[in-house]
Amino acid sequence: MTTRRSFLKIGAAAAITLAAGGAIYRLAHPPALPNPFTLDGEAKAVLAAIVPAMLGPVLPAEPAARAAAVGDAMARTLAAIHGLPLSTQKEVQDLFGLLALGPARRLLAGVSGSWAQAAPEEIAAFLQSWRHHRLAMLQTAYLALHDLILGPWYAEPSSWAAIGYPGPLKELLK
Repeated sequence: MTTRRSFLKIGAAAAITLAAGGAIYRLAHPPALPNPFTLDGEAKAVLAAIVPAMLGPVLPAEPAARAAAVGDAMARTLAAIHGLPLSTQKEVQDLFGLLALGPARRLLAGVSGSWAQAAPEEIAAFLQSWRHHRLAMLQTAYLALHDLILGPWYAEPSSWAAIGYPGPLKELLK
């Protein structure tokens, strides 16, 4: 049985680990001056792994079309992030940086290998664990990833057919 004291200790250790991981990533990858949010190779691999897991069955089945759709979704996600306030962009960059770090990837996401080699089931399990985690911080991180990926995807009219949405009423467009 978990005592209140051990729960608080685990929470404090998790917070310190997250802060340390973000600080290490910031030191190793200082933001570019004109555009604070950038994705390096491993952080881009994080996004490339999470996008298909989030979008799931709405992506095309044919491999070339699927890869193109994932690339479009990543570009829309990055555009959405660039539209956020700079302080929020920094927090999103810290999240991707943390997930890009090997130890944090293993401890927080449960992904043992690199993101590029992670199985879709492993990524889906990681996302579901964060979605229903008892720590609100991880739930918030999941919601941020969810909104940053799905918002731009469904804002694009070309994505509406996959869910059967015909578009806004013509009367509302006048």
